[in-house]
Amino acid sequence: MDVRTLMKRSATFYADRECVVWRDRRHTFADMWTRGCQLANALLAMGLKPGDRVGVLEDNSIESADFFLGAAIANIVRVPLYARDKREMHLHMLGHTNCRAVLVAGHYASDMDGFVDELPDLEHVIVRDETYEDWLKQQSPDDPDVDVDPDDNFIIRHTGGTTGKPKGVAYTHRAWLAAGRDWFYLFPPVEPGDVCMHVGPISHGSGYQFLPIYLAGGCNLLLDHFHPAETLDLIVDEKVGYAFFVPTMLNTMLQDPTCEGRDYSALKCITVAAAPIADATAYRAREVFGDVLYQGYGQTEVLPVSMMGPRQWFAEVEGSNPIRSCGMPLPFAQIQIWDEENNEVPLGDPGEIVAKTDGQMVGFWQNPEATAERVIDGWVKTGDIGRLDSNGYLYILDRSDDMIISGGYNIWPLELENVIADLPGVVEVAVFGVPHERWGETPMALCVLDGSHDVSEDDVIRICQERLGSYKKPSKVAFQKDPLPKSPVGKIRRKDLREPYWEGIDRRVAGS
Repeated sequence: MDVRTLMKRSATFYADRECVVWRDRRHTFADMWTRGCQLANALLAMGLKPGDRVGVLEDNSIESADFFLGAAIANIVRVPLYARDKREMHLHMLGHTNCRAVLVAGHYASDMDGFVDELPDLEHVIVRDETYEDWLKQQSPDDPDVDVDPDDNFIIRHTGGTTGKPKGVAYTHRAWLAAGRDWFYLFPPVEPGDVCMHVGPISHGSGYQFLPIYLAGGCNLLLDHFHPAETLDLIVDEKVGYAFFVPTMLNTMLQDPTCEGRDYSALKCITVAAAPIADATAYRAREVFGDVLYQGYGQTEVLPVSMMGPRQWFAEVEGSNPIRSCGMPLPFAQIQIWDEENNEVPLGDPGEIVAKTDGQMVGFWQNPEATAERVIDGWVKTGDIGRLDSNGYLYILDRSDDMIISGGYNIWPLELENVIADLPGVVEVAVFGVPHERWGETPMALCVLDGSHDVSEDDVIRICQERLGSYKKPSKVAFQKDPLPKSPVGKIRRKDLREPYWEGIDRRVAGS
């Protein structure tokens, strides 16, 4: 099966149902299929061919849905760019994927200045400004009926680039459909007319939910910015059934004084993913929204890997601590924990999480060396340190490159962050290693406070010492009111916070 064929089926059977909503614009499945065909024909008329790569720089909009459909209809490979990235990163992503065209929202048009001259393969910069609608209407609405093979490339997404330049992650039609199926496998069934809210861009993480909702006859509600009160209003007013939030968004919504006492009866599923969630935030969200919380884990390279719903998440299970886990292996996923020699460790021992899914990447785009490092006998090495318990719960201890080695002890920042986040008044927290003359490095905690409670350095150190032991407590604590820096997908940039403390130090070891 391929994406285009299944999308056409939904456009036939749900033609008059609402398909995409953005601001005050509402379009049916028939409308969106027509717009998608018009955009596909426009791209093909420019000389683009199936399999060609086309970049896109956008926020959520009707036009972003146009390209989601149009690229699939023309069998053109989407290459999403991150709106928060700098010019050099856009050049890299478009250049190494040999994009022949790029679509850009009007307010990002200047970001593409001079790109045609600098990138030898780039021929077209299509600006979606006030002329876009008239231009689209001039294109043929007929289905171009391009051949699509399930193993044709569908999209190339990029990793976050924590080390070096981001790598392109290629997905076929087959793999993308499998990933969407697995995301929704444990969710309450999607029924025609169900509404899915996208706060994050569908060009990236939230896009994994766009297609499953579309294929089931649901409506994709697109937001182009996040405001907690507005988001809460829309959940109620649009009778939202499904939503995807990173923990920081969910936490911000829960702090809004209007979050309680609303009618959330239409909610079926709130997916929490892309970063760890604090215990206090999870319990509070359950109290406000009900038993609709699902937590999933995966990476751009392999997803989804694990999932759990409210009955697993908030259960009391002997031998497990579900509230601290990131789910259980999905029925169509395999998970193992490996040591540094790529050998599976005994159940319960920590090591690197490796996984196999039907929805994993084909490989890094035109980078066989990097692919060989990350994919071993079909297993994708995640770089995350975790463990599996005897009941099947998966726990993420940390990123391997975030581990703090203090006096010979391994300390995972996430352990401390989960504990510190339980203190009333702490909105966000990041823990990272800073130099220490005797121990080599030591944990430092940077806390964002909301002003509702007095929180002191002693409070932070004491709660860590009580729950985790003396050797894991932070030696330094700092406070601020401004939010912590985050990646385009909402993950806290620990590295950005850590690096200033290591300036002028050749290596991260010291001692007596």
